[in-house]
Amino acid sequence: MHLLIIDDNEELLYVLQKVLRDANYHIDVAATLLSGKKCISEKKYDLILLDWMLPDGNGIDLLSEIRREKLQTPVLFFSSKNEVEEKVEALDMGADDYLEKPFSNIELLARIRALLRRESAQKQTHLEVGNIMIDFSSRSVSVNNNPAKLSAKEFELLELLILNANTVLTRYQISEHLSRDFEHIAASNIVDAHIKNLRKKLDADDLIQTVRGVGYMIAR
Repeated sequence: MHLLIIDDNEELLYVLQKVLRDANYHIDVAATLLSGKKCISEKKYDLILLDWMLPDGNGIDLLSEIRREKLQTPVLFFSSKNEVEEKVEALDMGADDYLEKPFSNIELLARIRALLRRESAQKQTHLEVGNIMIDFSSRSVSVNNNPAKLSAKEFELLELLILNANTVLTRYQISEHLSRDFEHIAASNIVDAHIKNLRKKLDADDLIQTVRGVGYMIAR
């Protein structure tokens, strides 16, 4: 897997390169928007790690440009900014995930693995889990070859769980994926309600496992 890091913090770059290379990723680095654009134009990456503030501009501008050009490479945005508005802006502009500095290497690696798994799975148009068939292109689901009528949020939830199979997702992580109302999702029980409806519609109580006190997962 080839990853591009765009950040001008030399100390952070040194640590990230070591951690990611130890995890067997091939790493290129760029310290400016200009050099980052050059790397992206010359090579195909599996994931881009992009900082918010760079010497010659704003990472948001590069992210916006990447998406306007229809480049679908996953982007993990990281920044010392921790305001809800900045997080929403990055996600709305096309970031696939957002990580606040300082972050732990363990969390960073976990986020990267999740994004790369999702990207790999989404290249498939169909995915079968037991008696459930998911068509990502038409956003449809069937159970025992019978259509299951899921709402848009229910499909997004099933897709998130499937693409992160064998990984426990917290209620907050799921809420964060389904809603942009970051100030209220922590106290909401909407995730549990969606899980209940999804289990009922899929007739699959055992498929979506509850990890008590943490969240939910699908084991494959």
